[in-house]
Amino acid sequence: MLLMRDQWAESEVRPVAAPVNINAGEVGSIRVLRGQLLRITAVGEGAVASLFGFSMADPAVWLSVHHTRVFSNSYLLGSGMRLVNNRRRPMMVLGKDSVKRHDLLLPASTTAWLKARGYHDEEGCIDAVSRELARLGIEVPKLPDPINLFMHVRLTREGEILPEINRTQVGDSITCRVVVDTQFIVAACSTGIEGNDKPAPLRITVAENLSAFSEE
Repeated sequence: MLLMRDQWAESEVRPVAAPVNINAGEVGSIRVLRGQLLRITAVGEGAVASLFGFSMADPAVWLSVHHTRVFSNSYLLGSGMRLVNNRRRPMMVLGKDSVKRHDLLLPASTTAWLKARGYHDEEGCIDAVSRELARLGIEVPKLPDPINLFMHVRLTREGEILPEINRTQVGDSITCRVVVDTQFIVAACSTGIEGNDKPAPLRITVAENLSAFSEE
C-alpha cells in the first residue's frame, strides 16, 4: 500500500507542499494530495506530534482515531496499518516508522486543563488547532481526538493507561502514504501527560516518492 500510485501518470507534475517547521508549543498545517507521502519528523528529543486530518473535499470527513481502532481491531499502530476517517474509509497507510510507539487512546489537551494541572504558560492542543482551522478558513462540526504520534504510553491488562518516559530522538519519524486529498494539522503542544509533556519542534514534509526525502 505504501507504494500505491494510481489515477495519474508517472510523468504528471503535481504540486508538492513545501516543508513546514513547527516550533515547540505551536501548530503547523500542510496539504497532501492523494498518493503523496507525508513524513513527520522529531526535531527535538521527547517530541509528541498530535495529528489531525480533514478531507479537502469535505471537512466533515476527518481522520478518526476511534474508527481506526475499531477498523484495525487494535490500539497500536503498526506498519501497513490503514488509518481511517469517520466514515470508515482509509485516509492514509503507515509505512516507515522509526519509533513504533504511538498513542491511539488519549484526547488532546486544552489550555484550561493544562492550567489546572500546573502548566500555566502552555497553550492546549485543542485551542491551538482550533485557531489554525480558523486561520485556514475551515469549519468543522467538531474537533476529533488526535493520533498522538511518538507518545509513549502502555495499556495494562487491568485497563490502565500508563504514561512512560518519552524516548523519541532527533530524526525519528513516521512516513505514510496518503490516499485522499487531505488538510493535515500537526500540533507540537504540551500534552499534559507525564513523561510526554515537554513540547519539542517538529518538521512535516511531503514527497511523491521515498527517494525525494533524501533530497531535502
